[in-house]
Amino acid sequence: MDGGTEKVLGAVGPRLRALRRARGITLADLAATTGVSESTLSRLESGQRRATLELLLPLARTYDVPLDDLVGAPRTGDPRIHLKPMRRHGMIFVPLSRRPGSTQAFKMIIPAGPKPLEPTPQTHEGFEWLYVLSGRLRLVLGERDLTMTAGEIAEFDTSLPHWLGSADGGAVELLILFGLQGVRAHVRARPRRSSDEES
Repeated sequence: MDGGTEKVLGAVGPRLRALRRARGITLADLAATTGVSESTLSRLESGQRRATLELLLPLARTYDVPLDDLVGAPRTGDPRIHLKPMRRHGMIFVPLSRRPGSTQAFKMIIPAGPKPLEPTPQTHEGFEWLYVLSGRLRLVLGERDLTMTAGEIAEFDTSLPHWLGSADGGAVELLILFGLQGVRAHVRARPRRSSDEES
């Protein structure tokens, strides 16, 4: 085994330990989730056990990170991000972020249809921020029924009954940020006040 590979494998243990501690997970919890014994995980983190695909795959699934991130594989030089669209409830979701436990970003596409759908509001924990890229979005939020167009933004607590759909049957594209309960999007940029307003 060449020195470069040995160096990469030697860094896996400390990387795994740092990742587990950053997530606030104990070895016992990790063993219960992955099915890998606590002693094996401990030896893996301390460098006493060599990393194998059999050990790393359940850890990558548990941490929800690519295998390359666990082993610190060098980048290929290809700057492209290969996004994997998901289809849910007739809509297409393209995940733009990969880190679990934090704010998740998606591009959402509502395909054009023969006629607008009837709203079926849902509730769940969390907070949502959305930005309409194109089309006419219908947002049903509690008792409110809104039509949003390109460039408009909304944010709301998802414990309120809500539904998103096309307002006119045409395609709609939007960006969505979804955070855990109480996590809101914070807008930092504000227009500068004129000197007349400051005085």
